[in-house]
Amino acid sequence: MLKKVIAIVFLCGLMTVAIVQAMEKNAKEEQEVESIQTNNLPGLAVGLKAPDFELKNLAGETVRLSDFKGQKIMLNFWATWCPPCKKEMPDMQKFFELAKNDVVILAVNIDPEADVAGFAKKMDVHFPILLDEKDKVSSIYKILTIPTTYFIDEDGIIRHKHLSAMTVEMMKEYTGL
Repeated sequence: MLKKVIAIVFLCGLMTVAIVQAMEKNAKEEQEVESIQTNNLPGLAVGLKAPDFELKNLAGETVRLSDFKGQKIMLNFWATWCPPCKKEMPDMQKFFELAKNDVVILAVNIDPEADVAGFAKKMDVHFPILLDEKDKVSSIYKILTIPTTYFIDEDGIIRHKHLSAMTVEMMKEYTGL
């Protein structure tokens, strides 16, 4: 009788170990698939160091990505004529107000010949807008579609990228807020 109990306990233990290992393997495979899918998207790959750049903001001041070293950054590429960009602007403003002390938003406009300042005023956005007048930064970041957003960690590493408009909830998820 004692041998049967020990055998049953031993078998239950083996089954538990097998189930836990299978679940861990499945979770790891899901993470690998997600990483492959994200890195197959156009643009710089997740895990790379974000290239530094220098652009002017709407006030004509020079802003560098490296000015925000040690902070989380949401780097968004957009244009005034882009419907999904217009759609996400109110959510970006809400996120800016929510995450003001935790995440820096840098919105890189790729059509600076348009009335970007008028657009920002009309949309009532107050986060920093940078003007990529010569498409230098959008080329470095290999922007093919807009909006495209990179989420950069405190060490300057691209942790996530998203193509298309986002909601506040998505921004919070990508930044860990």
